[in-house]
Amino acid sequence: MAKYAYPAVFTPEQDGGYSVNFPDLQGCYTCGDDMADALSMAEDVLALILYGYEKDGRTVPPPSTPDTISHSSEEFVNFVACDTLQYRKMYSNRSVKKTLTIPEWMNETATAMGLNFSQILQEALALRIQNQ
Repeated sequence: MAKYAYPAVFTPEQDGGYSVNFPDLQGCYTCGDDMADALSMAEDVLALILYGYEKDGRTVPPPSTPDTISHSSEEFVNFVACDTLQYRKMYSNRSVKKTLTIPEWMNETATAMGLNFSQILQEALALRIQNQ
């Protein structure tokens, strides 16, 4: 889970849109109706592909430098950034059940106080993950 920036080749299309390809990542390409849409779509596909790498435990390839990427005179290279943790939060938010063990006295006290165990655990985990 990290923030990434990869160079992408933007190809203008005749209809005013753009095709976008990430040469460093196989199968990582998209398009947009205009520049703003192409950038948004590029960020989304980059996060999706890199999330897949992380989830599968594959090594994330290092990004190339823009001057090493071949492209035609009509195309241009631009860096696109993404945050796979933010992507996970948006698209992988399904609840999962976890079993945990705590001391009996803590369970009794917390239950008597009406504390929500799931909420407290989520808050603690989110804080721990943020601080990593």
